[in-house]
Formats: sequence, C-alpha cells, structure tokens
Amino acid sequence: MSNNRESSVVGNEVQVVLGEYLFDCLKNEGITEIFGVPGDFNFSLLDHLEKYEGINFVNGRNELNSGYAADGYARVKGIAALITTFGVGELSACNAIAGSNSEHVPVIHIVGAPPSIDQQEHKLMHHTLMDGNFDTFRKVYEPITAYTAKVTPENAMLEIPTAIHIAKEKKKPVYLVIADDLVMKPIVMRKPMLPKSPVTNPKTLQAALAHAKQLLESSEQSVFLVDVKMMRFHLQQDALALAEAMNLPVASMMFGKGGFDESHPNFIGMYAGQFGSDAVRSFVESAQCVISIGLVWADSNTAKFSAMLDPLKLVDIQPDKVKIGQAEYRNVLAQDMIKALKSLGFKQEEPIPKFPLPYTEEKQNPEGLLSAQSYYPRIQQMLKVNDIVIGETGSFFYGLSQIRLPRGVTYITQGGWQSIGYATPSTFGACIAAPERRVLLFTGDGSLQLTAQEISSMLANDCKPIIFVLNNCGYTIEKYLNVKTENQLYNQIPNWEYTKLPEAFGESAFTAVVKTNKELDDAIKQAEGANKLCIIEMIINNPLDAPEYMVKMREYLKR
Repeated sequence: MSNNRESSVVGNEVQVVLGEYLFDCLKNEGITEIFGVPGDFNFSLLDHLEKYEGINFVNGRNELNSGYAADGYARVKGIAALITTFGVGELSACNAIAGSNSEHVPVIHIVGAPPSIDQQEHKLMHHTLMDGNFDTFRKVYEPITAYTAKVTPENAMLEIPTAIHIAKEKKKPVYLVIADDLVMKPIVMRKPMLPKSPVTNPKTLQAALAHAKQLLESSEQSVFLVDVKMMRFHLQQDALALAEAMNLPVASMMFGKGGFDESHPNFIGMYAGQFGSDAVRSFVESAQCVISIGLVWADSNTAKFSAMLDPLKLVDIQPDKVKIGQAEYRNVLAQDMIKALKSLGFKQEEPIPKFPLPYTEEKQNPEGLLSAQSYYPRIQQMLKVNDIVIGETGSFFYGLSQIRLPRGVTYITQGGWQSIGYATPSTFGACIAAPERRVLLFTGDGSLQLTAQEISSMLANDCKPIIFVLNNCGYTIEKYLNVKTENQLYNQIPNWEYTKLPEAFGESAFTAVVKTNKELDDAIKQAEGANKLCIIEMIINNPLDAPEYMVKMREYLKR
C-alpha cells in the first residue's frame, strides 16, 4: 500500500478509499503509467491519480489510440491499464480492447461512470442511450473481455483482484466500471478470494507424454514450431531449453515471430506456408514429428491456410491442453508438458540445417530507386540487439516477417486482429513502457492517416522512436488482396506531407524524404545519431511494389 494514502478514520480503524485501493493493486503489478482520455465521469479517478505516487496518467489524443497504446505497453511490460469515460469513451476504445482479446494481451480497462445515485434513479444522463439503462455498455464488453464487473466500495476487494488475476492468467483484457461518486468512498475490508488457477492432471500428463514419446522415437526428423501464445504465456525460456536439450531445428509462425531468438543456431527461419521460404516449408512439412507451442491456426498465420501440417504428426502444446493426432489431453499446462518432454532425454542426431535468408543479399545500387528488394536488406542491417520493432498491418506486416531479428528484440505486430492504424499508438505505448530502449516503427501512408495524432503524444512525452513511413500511394495491401478488380478508387488516399507532422504538432524532429537507396542509407545514419523523434518518409514510385511474400500471396489468390 502507498504512503500517500487517501483514507478516513472510523474509531481507531483506518479505511482505504476505493480509488486508492484500485491504484495500489495496479502498482503491485508493475504498472507505472495508465493511458486514457479525460471525461467528466472519470474526473474523480483522474483527480485521485494525479495525487497518487508511483503511477502517472498518460493522456492520449482519443480513446481508441489510448487503447492501442495500452496494448503496446502491455506487450513490453506484461500488463497495462486504460481509463476512459462512460459510453462515448469506452465505446471508442472497443476496437482496441477487442484487438487485445484477439491477440492475448492483458489490459485492465477502467471506466468512470455516472454517479450511483443518478443510476439508481434511472436518470437520462449524457453519454447514454437516453433509456435509463446504465448496464448496456458493460454487456457490450462481456464478449470482448475475459471478465467484467461493476465495482463498489462493498465488492472492491473481491472484484479488483479477481479481474487482475483473470487478466494475467488468461492473457486477456478485463473491464471494471466505477461510478464517479464512489471513487473516494471507503471500501469494505474483505479477504480477496481469487479463482483457482488451473493445475496439471498428472495422469493426463503422463498419457500425453507417452503419446509424444512414441511419435518422437518413430521419427527420423523432428522439428520445433513456435507461435504467439508461447510469447504471451511467457514460455520462451522453457521453449529454448527444450530446443537445445533435444537439438531440434526451430521455425517460427508469423504471429510468433520474435518469440524465439532468431540469432540462435537452432533457428531455421519462418514457416509461412506457400508464401514464405520454400526450403523452410519443405523441411517443416516433411518432418515426421512437429512439436508446436501456442499454435494459432488462423488464415493470416498460415498463408491463407496453405500451410500443410499433418495433424497425426503434430504435438500441439497449448497453454492448458495438449493435442496429438486425434487425441486431446485436457488439464495439461504447457510449462509442465515442456518440462516433461525435456526429461525424456531425447536428442536428435541430425545436424541443424542452414537455409538461405531472404534479406542477406548485397545492397542494391546506391543510386537506384527504393523498392522492397532494396529497403528490406537495409532495415535488417540497421536492427540492433534489444530493439523494439513495431510493424503496421499491411505491407510491412508481411515484409518484416522475413527479416532476421537480432537477439533480445521485442517484435510487435497485430497479426490476428489486423486493425489498420494500430502500430503508431502502440509505438507510443512501447516508448512509455521502455524509455531506455530504441523503438522503431514501420508504417504505411494509409495506416498512419488513421492514427497520426499519437505522434503528437510521442513528442509531448519526449519519446524518440525512428518512424519509417512507406509512401506507396494508398492501400497497397488492399490492392494485393483484391484480385477481382484493379485501380479501385476506394484504395486511394490523399498524399500528406508526413515529415511536416511534427511542425503541425508544434514540436521539432529529425525528418527526411528519401527516394533512392543512398538517400535512405544517409537518413538512417543521421536518425541513429539524432537523439530525437525521427520520421523518414520512403517514396515508392511503383504503387504495387511489394515484398516477395505479398507477390506469392496475390498469385495464390488469383489461382
């Protein structure tokens, strides 16, 4: 509990107020910043937060962007919090919270609601549907969060710890709504009663292990496949230890990129069905046993389901179950299954194969115009150990997936939800979460136009990311996905002067507009020494220029 406690004294007993207890619980989870936008029904929360030591409020330009920023923050620090006002604010943040749900990112969404007295009398209040119903929006949040609760002084010590516990355990967002007039009310002291955490059933674990052992021992070539839920459930170190102990080649799915050290000798590349490396695809799909961790069999993770894994050869380890062939072993936690596999003492004798990497070729002609073939190798060469790399939905999502990341890089994309505009506010959240680390944003002109306001927030908070804006005259990814028509008017966008955004926001930054390979090389060099926010606008003459992954994807869609 904090030293600057807001409290009241009844007899000899010190009573903690609801707002104080809420922020104490968040601070205990390592949350040092809360994102959001002020509104009259969250004034009491924000007034209290301004006096509270240990957590700062980070004001966004709108609630949607603040939700994206909280998501990016949580991917770096493990958990995040968001404060919005009732109705208009929380509904604006719905898209971001749904994305956090889809992507397994724990965000505590706190909503300031109209005074409880007005709710009890069913008054027609602003920010409502003018029907006297104050539970409508909580019900909207029920299917897009793992838990919702109306917090009162009477239930605060039950509901707040429960919500945080569920967010951490399920890696999902949760929703808490608090009436404005209850924030400074003393809470009723109770002993928190947290839901029981799942545990492994030992007999089921042994059955799953025996099945996996049989598959491994009959396999001449096995491979390890890592994906996004391995990262979200913090299984990276367990996976690394298993890969080393078994001497298994490791490939990554698109969603799981960055979860396994790509500089490690066991790493063989990205498995992206028919759109990625043919060598990696052939190797993975010909293996007699594939051990996967946290696999998500989604369209954008399996190259439009062109990935071909034989389920009878797959040991599919999920956070709370294991599936092998047609058999499903429930109540087996991933960490326990990984440790059990390691204890088998199995070690593959075959050497780890080495496959060519997409972006290791020589740099293109310095005087040549920028193209995907020339700027992706340059991006790969500029990345450093422990960078935070954020790729926008669109061309960069697919192109960056084939880059080999240095050790310790945190790689952030929204592979499943794929909300255009996510990456810029997420970059703001990542900068706030780790001000000591270098942050690189790769976004497109179309995506940036949705959420460009958060560059203002970055400047106001002295964030110093290097922002690459790919100006390819519109929604190139949409042009690639729509193979039925050409030159669609709806995929055209206004051509902004992106490097003038800092000036419009009243701040200074390093900016450059580049058209050739040499100009990009020079701009990168200057940005790396600038010690301020940088925007490098990359002008692409060919509006259909794209990485090989997208070219293969379009050919597949045409077929």
